[in-house]
Amino acid sequence: MTRLIHKSAKIALILIYLVILAGAVVRMTGSGMGCPDWPKCFGYYIPPTEAATLEFKTNHQYLKGQIIIADETLWVAKNDFVSTQTMTMNDWNAYTTHDYTRFNPTHTWVEYINRLLGALSGVPILIIAGLSLGFWRRNKWITLVGLFTLFGIGFQGWLGKTVVDSNLAPHKITIHMVMALVIVALLIFQIVITQEKTSEIKKDKTFQYLILFTLGLSLFQIILGTQVRQLIDAQIKLVGDEPSLWLSSPTVIFYIHRSMSILVLLSNIVLFWRNRSLEFPFYRTTQWILVMIGIEVITGMLMYYLDFPFTTQPIHLVMATILFGLQFYLFMTYKKQTQNDL
Repeated sequence: MTRLIHKSAKIALILIYLVILAGAVVRMTGSGMGCPDWPKCFGYYIPPTEAATLEFKTNHQYLKGQIIIADETLWVAKNDFVSTQTMTMNDWNAYTTHDYTRFNPTHTWVEYINRLLGALSGVPILIIAGLSLGFWRRNKWITLVGLFTLFGIGFQGWLGKTVVDSNLAPHKITIHMVMALVIVALLIFQIVITQEKTSEIKKDKTFQYLILFTLGLSLFQIILGTQVRQLIDAQIKLVGDEPSLWLSSPTVIFYIHRSMSILVLLSNIVLFWRNRSLEFPFYRTTQWILVMIGIEVITGMLMYYLDFPFTTQPIHLVMATILFGLQFYLFMTYKKQTQNDL
């Protein structure tokens, strides 16, 4: 059963990273409001592909909750009914959660795929939670983390609803991103705690503090990055599709984010050399950490100096979350190999 939890956690982690990637594509393409409601999309389990679907039709069977667009307003069917020759207001409620009323099939399906991946990621997490109940007497950590991960994915779904209902409020997007990292950390915890210990090493406080310091830096950088992205979103509303103007008047947050990348790089180089000098078995992990930072630096420079080339934004975000995951994995494996048990 431990192996099944281990494999399920790996599958769930891959799916969560796919959700993060899909979310980054949603942000890059401006598809965040592609579905104005949640969890359905325009009241459908499978969203429409053309605007005509959302126009009022005579003698049409409407189901409760389905949405149409009329007079630049979203209207929601109150109950199941068959429409007559004219649109009767008694059959409809105005959708007042927000006033976003545009339909773009590309945006709708990009957002819908993001939601599908989110729902799919919940399946292995549900399996983990169920299996973890059998470990209560042997290892309460497995049970507690399994249940908390299930709660986390449910909370993340609710956060997704609040993001849509708020018409993409910036602070809610940031919370949504941080919660995704919490789920990543919980899944990595399950992966490490359920794998066999390969060797034991002596504790080194300096190495442990370095890991925690670099991990904290990465988390802080990701949060700052979401703030920079919010600045860019605001600029897009002002200047439109002109990437050269998006960072023409950056705030101090941007400069802090850019300058801190030097500290992130240097501290992780120190971590790499500390691992090497101590001959700890984490060479490959620390090496990949530096690779992720290198990609982060390159994509950051491309965005700033070459006016946001296509795909650089999602790559920058996803690599940052992978960096966080690698650092947390390093911390967990170090703790496992310096203790008799977790």
